[in-house]
Amino acid sequence: MKRVCTQRMGVLACALVFTLTSGCSMPGSRNSVPSLTGSGAAMQDGMPAVPVSKYIKHVVFIVQENRSFENIFAGFKGADAPLYGYEKSNNKVTKINLTQIDWNAPTIYHGVEWTFKAYDKGKMDQFNIVPFDKPPNDPSGHASYAYLKHSLIQPYWDMANYYTLVDHMFPTAWGGSFSAHLDLIAGTTAISSNEAVTVPNRTPWGCDSPSGTQTQILDPQHHWSGYPPSNPAPWGPFPCFTQFSTMASSLGNAKISWKYYAPSITEDFGGGVWSEFRAIKAVYDGPAWKAHVISPETTVLSDIADGKLAQMSWVIPKSPNSDHDVGNTGGPAWVSSIVNAIGKSSYWSDTAIFVLWDDWGGWYDNVPPPQLDYIGLGFRVPCIVISPYAKEHYVSHTQYEYGSLLKFVEEAFNLKSLGHTDARATSILDPFDFSAPPHKFKPINAPLNAQYFIHQPADPTPPDDE
Repeated sequence: MKRVCTQRMGVLACALVFTLTSGCSMPGSRNSVPSLTGSGAAMQDGMPAVPVSKYIKHVVFIVQENRSFENIFAGFKGADAPLYGYEKSNNKVTKINLTQIDWNAPTIYHGVEWTFKAYDKGKMDQFNIVPFDKPPNDPSGHASYAYLKHSLIQPYWDMANYYTLVDHMFPTAWGGSFSAHLDLIAGTTAISSNEAVTVPNRTPWGCDSPSGTQTQILDPQHHWSGYPPSNPAPWGPFPCFTQFSTMASSLGNAKISWKYYAPSITEDFGGGVWSEFRAIKAVYDGPAWKAHVISPETTVLSDIADGKLAQMSWVIPKSPNSDHDVGNTGGPAWVSSIVNAIGKSSYWSDTAIFVLWDDWGGWYDNVPPPQLDYIGLGFRVPCIVISPYAKEHYVSHTQYEYGSLLKFVEEAFNLKSLGHTDARATSILDPFDFSAPPHKFKPINAPLNAQYFIHQPADPTPPDDE
């Protein structure tokens, strides 16, 4: 962190002063900073506590795949996102400029082992040893040190410019997609006091996994199943969990409507990985599975149009519309189609949309993730907050994790805490200003619209394997 402060004194001085209650504004922003004063309440400057639930009636998580904050937002004005990084080679650390790339980039390994190696005890300087599938004629070891051409992801930049960009959002756990999606519904990956799950060893991931499927375990010594060879952690349980409660039970008990939109589980592989409630026994083996886990994921667009949007929604893309795979250009347009559908509907007036990415995907990031326990936090990912109450043209530097999102949901719907990381996390309130009049929706320009995605064919391509 000291290195970053030296590089970006203006931005980071502000972040240090307002550690967990504030961010820094960009020109034209609204400056009221909400802070938690109790369950479900935010204190505006000089004003009484105001329940989040008075203003927010719908919450939508739009989840994308496998991009670090730097890979999407390197160079974004006001954000902690320099266009360079550091690499260590032969015990010498050198500065390296990030390379601008298009979608046709290598696939980079991003399992637990390589996360710890790149992290290098907080130095963030060993991304150069993370392996990747090299494209032709590219023998370099610098694949991770890259960011996407802004023209390819302009919709994301427009969302971040129009509304609030959160530049210190960290996955709650080290690991890849499985653990990230688990945290987004449960706020934990811990199945005991000294065991956290990372990823099953066979697909599909869930209660209908093949017999003998086990889940990789991370232990407090940062050993995990199969590694290190001399003293590996044991393999964990079948991925049909009963060890913890999820938002499904919290929402259901409070009679709050919810839907989890994901690729069809009848597809050969895709939906079997991305339907995270498939790994929660109480949901998969109960009535909630058919009632609340919705496939295909494009149903969210027709639900918005037909006035059937649930109070709480998770939206998971299929492979062609995910930012994970190389060569894909549908991701930004897919997200835009959902944001535009909500923005042009009656739902806009009381909705909070959170656009976020599930894990780092092997891409460089400059900010060392704070270590709150042996499970994480993991490498920083982008998060965009879109709402009529989101501060405009604003970058929030407050430290958040996925539990922060769940805590916000609990405040919006007056739910009890799950008692997992949502209990410790800071609610994601800094991006909002409930004291100012709600603003009109600003449409997001994108090359593909909702009708394109509604009529897009099914795709069985695996979204991820980590």
